[in-house]
Amino acid sequence: MNKRGLWVSPTEFVSFAEAKRSSTLNQHIATRGRSDAGSFSGANLPNPDPILKAQGKDITVYRDLRSSALVGGNIRRRKASVLSLERGIKRGAAPIKVERFIRDWLTDLDLDRIIRELLDAPLFGYQPVELMWQPVGMNLVPEDLLGKPAEWFFYDKDNELRFRSKEAGQDGELCDPQRFIVARQDATYANPYGFPDLSMCFWPATFMKGGLKFWVQFTEKYGSPWVIGKHPRGATDGETDLLLDSLEAMVQDAVAAIPDDSSVQIIEAAGKAGSAEVYRELLEYCRSEINVAMLGQNQTTEKDSTRASATAGAEVTKDIRDGDAGIVAASLNGVIRRIVDINFGEQVIAPVYKLWEQEEIDKVLAERDKSLSESGVTFTPQYFKRTYNLQDGDIVETTPSDVGPEFAESALKPILDQVALDQAINALPASLLQEQSEQAIAPLIEALQRGRADSEALGLLAEVYPQMDTQALEQTLARFMFIADTWGRLSASADREN
Repeated sequence: MNKRGLWVSPTEFVSFAEAKRSSTLNQHIATRGRSDAGSFSGANLPNPDPILKAQGKDITVYRDLRSSALVGGNIRRRKASVLSLERGIKRGAAPIKVERFIRDWLTDLDLDRIIRELLDAPLFGYQPVELMWQPVGMNLVPEDLLGKPAEWFFYDKDNELRFRSKEAGQDGELCDPQRFIVARQDATYANPYGFPDLSMCFWPATFMKGGLKFWVQFTEKYGSPWVIGKHPRGATDGETDLLLDSLEAMVQDAVAAIPDDSSVQIIEAAGKAGSAEVYRELLEYCRSEINVAMLGQNQTTEKDSTRASATAGAEVTKDIRDGDAGIVAASLNGVIRRIVDINFGEQVIAPVYKLWEQEEIDKVLAERDKSLSESGVTFTPQYFKRTYNLQDGDIVETTPSDVGPEFAESALKPILDQVALDQAINALPASLLQEQSEQAIAPLIEALQRGRADSEALGLLAEVYPQMDTQALEQTLARFMFIADTWGRLSASADREN
C-alpha cells in the first residue's frame, strides 16, 4: 500500500482515484474461490464443526443426545425460559396500519410451536424455517412458519442456503430467500452453519454413557457378596454344574440345596469403595460439563452447594436466555420485514417483534400507578390484587366511613374543580369554535384539492401555510387557558386559607 493506491493482489494495483469511480467496491476480494488456504470443490461447503468432522457424520448425531435425561431436560429448560418471557409487537416509527396488519397476522399463528422450533438453532447451530405464503384479500402473508430438519440443508461456497433435493443432485437446490429464513447462533463468514451448543455436550454425554455402563458392571460384580462353593476333588462335571446352579439360586432367592459333602462360603467385597468413587466422580464431572454448556452454571452438581444456590442453579442464566430470545426475535423480524416489503414497499418502516422480562413491565406499571395515585386517582383493592398478584390480607382495605372529614373534603375539591372547568368548556359556543376552525384550515383544504400529485400538494401546502388566519381561534383558546389558570390559582389560594 502507498499513498496513491492499494495492491489487491500480487499482480493487480488499484489507485484510489480509480477506486472512487469503480462500481466494484461492494464486491468481495477475499473469497473461497480465490483463497489457496484450502480446496473448495463443488458447491457444498462442509460443516466445519470439529465433532462432526471427526465423526464423519451430520448433525443427526446431536439429535441422539436428546434421549439423555440430562441433556433433554436442559433443552426443555432452555426453551421454557424463553417461552416464559413477555412478547409482542412494538410499533416504533412504523405506520399504524402496518403495525395493525402485522399484529393481526401474528394472532393467527401458533407462536409457541414456532418459537420452540426456532430455539433449535442454539442447539444445532442453524435452523431453516420455510414460509408457507397464502393470499389474504389483496395481500400476501405466510400462513405458517415450519421448521425443517437442518440436515436437509447445507451452505455453498457463497454462503447461500441450499436444499438437498434429489432432482438437483450433489449441488443441491438454491433456496429462495422469500421462502426460507434461517435462525442461526454465532454464524460467521467462515462458518455460516453457526455454533451448536450440543457440540459441547457430545463428549461429556458419551463419557457419561460409557462411565455409567462400567459403573453398572462394577456394581453387579462387587455390589453383592461372593458365594463360593467347594466340592470334593473327585466330583464329576454334572455334580459341579449342579453345585453352581444351587449357588446361583442362593444368590437370587437365598435358598439352595447342596450335597452334604460340599461347603459354601460367603465373602464380602471389601476395599472397593474407592474404585466406585472413581466412576461417581466421572459421572459428576460429565454432568457438570453438560450443565455449564446448556444452562451456563453447574451449581446443581456441586457437593457443597446450598439449597438456595442449587435452586438458583436450576435456572438458565440470564445471558443465555437473552441470547436465545434474540435469535427468536431476529428471525421473526426477518419474516416481518419480508411481509412489509411485499405488501407495503421496501421503504416502509416495519414494526419490531420483541421479548422482554415481566419484572421490567411490572416496574413500569408500578411507576404509572404511583403517578396516577399522586394525581388523585383512587384504585380499588381488586385492581391491586389482580395487577400485582396479591392475596387477601396483603393490603388493608378501607371503607368510606374510615376516611376523616378533612380527607373527604380534599378528595371532593378536585371533583368540584373539574366540574367547574367542564362547565366553562361547555359554555363555549360549539358553532363559534367550528367556524373559526374551518376558516383556519380552509386554505389547506383548497391546496389539497388543487394538488394533482403528492409532491405538488406538498408544495402548495408550504405556500399557503403562512397565509393561514388562525388569530381568532388562538384568541379563543387563549381566553380558555386564562380561565383555567385563574380558576386553579383561586382554588389553591382557598386551600391555603383553609
